[in-house]
Amino acid sequence: MSQDLPLDDLASARPRHDAQGTAARGWWNALPTMSGHLVTLRALRASDAVSLFTLLTADEVSRFMSPPPASIEGFQRFIARSERRRAAGTQACFAIVPRGSETAVGLFQVRALEPAFATAEWGFAMGSDYWGTGMFVEGAQLTAEFAFDVVGVHRLEARAAVRNGRGNGALRKIGAVLEGVLRQSLLRHGEHYDQALWTLLCDDWHETKASCGSGVVLH
Repeated sequence: MSQDLPLDDLASARPRHDAQGTAARGWWNALPTMSGHLVTLRALRASDAVSLFTLLTADEVSRFMSPPPASIEGFQRFIARSERRRAAGTQACFAIVPRGSETAVGLFQVRALEPAFATAEWGFAMGSDYWGTGMFVEGAQLTAEFAFDVVGVHRLEARAAVRNGRGNGALRKIGAVLEGVLRQSLLRHGEHYDQALWTLLCDDWHETKASCGSGVVLH
């Protein structure tokens, strides 16, 4: 998961048009549900707090990300805050749900870095039992599809601790480009970590999608 950013000052950041220049689809009113072969991404629910607390506070998951909420109640507040920011048009937060299940095992966030939402940061976290299953890659593709084709993002940024080999490898696998290293930009357990800055651009994404196709279903 990327570092937390103060987004409360972006309360008027609702984009007016999507990537194709048509009327915006009102994602801030209700997030779409997106399905692939392995995962479904849907809006967070208050009931997700229990599974997210159990899975995302494990040491191997939280080691290289901003500190997660420390209790189920903290995750409930996080979910409520995410809903408010979605309604304000500054953030979209999806639960990662394995196909055939109802249990959230992680999340993807897309957050505006400026009022027009043309530049955004995405963050992610997923329970370690689901690493190496292909679920992250598919979920990341679904999230990118949403960011570029529904929200109208032009540039999508992600940060991953340089020492987080798995996270950096996953970002490289989906076609993200390494732009540089942010020195000592993450403080965790009293230690400063360097972070790699990865980006996806809308034009690059559409070129990749045209050559590879997309298995995304929105409903």
